[in-house]
Amino acid sequence: MEKQKNELDLKDFEFELPPELIAQEPLEKRDTSRLLVVDREENTLQHVQFKDILRFFKVGDVIVANDTQVIPAKLFARRKSGGIVKLLLLKSTGKTATVWEALATSMKRLKVGEELLLDSTSGKVYSLLLKDLTTGPDGFKRLLIDLGDRESVFEVLKDAGYAPLPPYIQQAQDKLADANSGNRLKDLNRYQTVFARNPGAVAAPTAGLHFTNELIAQLNDYGIELHKITLHVGPGTFKPISTSVHEHTIEAERYSIARETATAVNEAKKRGSRIIAVGTTSLRALESAADNGLLKAVEDGSTSLYVKPGHQFKIVDSLITNFHLSGSSLLVLVAAFAGRQQILRAYKEAVEQRYRFYSYGDAMLIL
Repeated sequence: MEKQKNELDLKDFEFELPPELIAQEPLEKRDTSRLLVVDREENTLQHVQFKDILRFFKVGDVIVANDTQVIPAKLFARRKSGGIVKLLLLKSTGKTATVWEALATSMKRLKVGEELLLDSTSGKVYSLLLKDLTTGPDGFKRLLIDLGDRESVFEVLKDAGYAPLPPYIQQAQDKLADANSGNRLKDLNRYQTVFARNPGAVAAPTAGLHFTNELIAQLNDYGIELHKITLHVGPGTFKPISTSVHEHTIEAERYSIARETATAVNEAKKRGSRIIAVGTTSLRALESAADNGLLKAVEDGSTSLYVKPGHQFKIVDSLITNFHLSGSSLLVLVAAFAGRQQILRAYKEAVEQRYRFYSYGDAMLIL
């Protein structure tokens, strides 16, 4: 089939990034990260610190952030026959949180019905049961792991789990952290937003990592409303585009929007105030729940919305976001929002100015 003239290739969303610009650790203070401000109307770029973001907002603007909480989804389980199985929990398989889909470093010798042992920092040893094997939407095999008593699942993870840091953060690469060093708890705390409330994500909504309680208080004092949605970030956020930009799909993620948030957004839209999404996850939830130009409340929804060029934005006016991987669906989303050429120009500028990239990196505000 012949390619349409206006059809974009994956290479249209790629850029060169020196490896040393991939942030390996977070800054000590969240809001001291750098902020690249992209003004679409003025076609300008500004360099400030994240704590200066208030100057770009107006009284009455509504900021919407994702309050999902990252679970300690990385586990190091022992086989009774010896050896460590590294697991990454992805999502529970039903309303009971006992059985979870998981990825494993090696599944060749694992058998259905096998018991795995999970050591914890408290000294307790937990038992995990390999219930079954399944195939995910990405075509790769996944384990179904029974974590035991429904009431204690999150306590088990809190006691024995590690932060599911992304693979491009070297300190997380296939090594068991030293529980006595405090690294485990440090990562669990820092790879989490200050407004995280609802557990269920296996990756952080990273644009929210820059906010501090002090900054939130300043926004409130200035008359800027901050409201929350919940979207549990799943493994699809890291799924590379392997087909074409237009044929790519995203695995469904659970989300909810409280009536209070929907009302605040709709009132802001009616009075002409802006809706500022904190991160691509908030944007996708808001755009998924758009209904005739207004936002509807969603109690328990599912979205696989893939935002690409041509998407008509119905709710979101401005976006706070981190710098994303070359050729990723998240970069495609940001390019759809701000314009591909403008975003690639901004990324080029960020590389030249030595911004820090990805999850623990700096931020961008698109006006």
